[in-house]
Amino acid sequence: MKRKIYLNMQPLAEAYALFTDKFANHTTASETIPSHEASGRVTACPVTARLSAPSFHAAAMDGIAVQAATTFGASDDSPVSLDIGGKQALFINTGQPLPDSYDAVIMIEHILLAEDQQTGIIRAPVYPWQNVRKVGEDIVATELLFPSNHLITPPDVAALLTAGCPDVKVRKKPQITIIPTGSELVDIRTTAIVPPGRTIESNSAVLAALAVNAGAEVTVTPIIADADDTLTTNVMDAVRSDADVVVINAGSSAGSADYTVKIIEKLGEVLVHGVTIMPGKPTILGMIDNKPVIGSPGYPVSAIISFEQFVVPLLEAMQGLSTTQPAIARAILARDIPSRGGIEEFRRMITGKIGSNLVTLPLKKGAGAITTLTRANSILRIAASSEGETRGSKVNLELLRPQSQIENTLLCTGSHDLCLDILHDLLKKNSPYTLASTHVGSLGGILAVRDTMTHIAGSHLLDPASGEYNTPYITRYLQQKNIALITLVHREQGFIVLPGNPENIQTISDLAREDICFINRQSGSGTRVLLDNELDKAGLDPDDISGYDQEEYTHMAVAVAVLSGKVSTGLGIRAAANALNLDFVPLTEERYDLIIPAEYLELASIQTVLSLITSSQFSKAVAEKGGYSTRETGIRVL
Repeated sequence: MKRKIYLNMQPLAEAYALFTDKFANHTTASETIPSHEASGRVTACPVTARLSAPSFHAAAMDGIAVQAATTFGASDDSPVSLDIGGKQALFINTGQPLPDSYDAVIMIEHILLAEDQQTGIIRAPVYPWQNVRKVGEDIVATELLFPSNHLITPPDVAALLTAGCPDVKVRKKPQITIIPTGSELVDIRTTAIVPPGRTIESNSAVLAALAVNAGAEVTVTPIIADADDTLTTNVMDAVRSDADVVVINAGSSAGSADYTVKIIEKLGEVLVHGVTIMPGKPTILGMIDNKPVIGSPGYPVSAIISFEQFVVPLLEAMQGLSTTQPAIARAILARDIPSRGGIEEFRRMITGKIGSNLVTLPLKKGAGAITTLTRANSILRIAASSEGETRGSKVNLELLRPQSQIENTLLCTGSHDLCLDILHDLLKKNSPYTLASTHVGSLGGILAVRDTMTHIAGSHLLDPASGEYNTPYITRYLQQKNIALITLVHREQGFIVLPGNPENIQTISDLAREDICFINRQSGSGTRVLLDNELDKAGLDPDDISGYDQEEYTHMAVAVAVLSGKVSTGLGIRAAANALNLDFVPLTEERYDLIIPAEYLELASIQTVLSLITSSQFSKAVAEKGGYSTRETGIRVL
């Protein structure tokens, strides 16, 4: 099949305006439902009260009902005695109807009762209607309770019932049909083992969840294989069903096997094929039989951004709701972020509060990097007119979490270690704080501390000249700061190899063999420094090692590369090998420390971290991973 270029790529704002204008009157019909079930629904017309509330004069507190005039003149010097037995006053409880001819209530605490409780003495008067909830004080019959297009909240349900409205007319939930497509997809619910070259279909689940959050009811069809006739039939069936919106997931790009745009062209009209956003560029916006039909990109991040930008606002508008606007906050950018001009870029970010400022770091980019969706707490939108943002600049962020939660995020930048995941879990279990770690290597973490862009840096940098870990680098790069260096763990570093070590890798010299393909860690990482030191001691040149220039950013990524057969070995920690049931050839034990500016030591969040790493919970979890020692955990080196 011939490849097709994007037909009429549009900037996001123009594509959005074109799409929303086309379906501006595409609202759902109304239905009447019990008020008990109305929370989360949207009113289809004005709602007026049938009854007043209260519907009678009621006591606002416990005491005695009186005619206010009978209390006038009461004082400490001239108390007034009220004849309760003679019904000059009556006992009354909060919420009870006020009997006729009575117009005030005296609090029980302000009455001195006779022993037989037939007489009450008061030392202060009350005015008419004091301590009384009068008829209609809260709600007056016929008044407007809620206007049209009002999102009903749980307290609103109580108001509806109190006002005598047992049911309410609301907008019907939009019906959306999602069609996952692709011959390479498998349903994890029915497939125990995923064959090589096949992909687990997850997009429909996340898009369905987004649609439900927007108030829709969702139908997800079975996976449809890439075949023109089959897809055409299923799309047409969806359009002819009760669906208000149809989303075809995957098949929206310009690849040779992407049928979506051709099907929409054949059955209806393509409004937009391609939007100048990244991720999400392949989005198709179309119409069949006057119904919106969206071609969603196949990569998860692209699919979600496309859905959030076009489908969620459409679903909200169909119910008469305004588009939800995210909270915005200003933050200092911790790294340069280059961007391609002409494309509006959405970057998932990790943001925390350092001192009085929010500081934000980018997560890795990529339309398929789904972990950026789970880890991010904010989004940076880089305008199409920009070629990126520079480190240290202040940027506007869209917040994905409450700001209070973001301000309780501890930023940990530097070397990767699996113990940081343990610490993150313990913080979530035992405190309001969360740990967000980004893996840029030990030296990158030290520089982040230098530039006040992180709370904590993880480091295991060996100084070959002295044999010391971390302290020489702190002296070199952080001499202007007061630093606390606290040991987290000792850990084994070595060669991660396939089970049974089939290529018999034993020493650093084996890396120079012609039959060995190596995977390295990035420049500036402690593991890279260790490797280069070992190569130097063995008299080996990096150019002698096949794969020296191939880099990964975490120990687990190295282990995965070995497991996949992509490489023969890589240098990493024993715990990473254990996690994937790989074998391990030890090379050395090293000390992995936490570098913390001393000024942060008194922060409640840092105090919590220091307490947790010396807990039995932490040491037990670390021991279970293997290859670690906690013999000096929590000890301050500097």
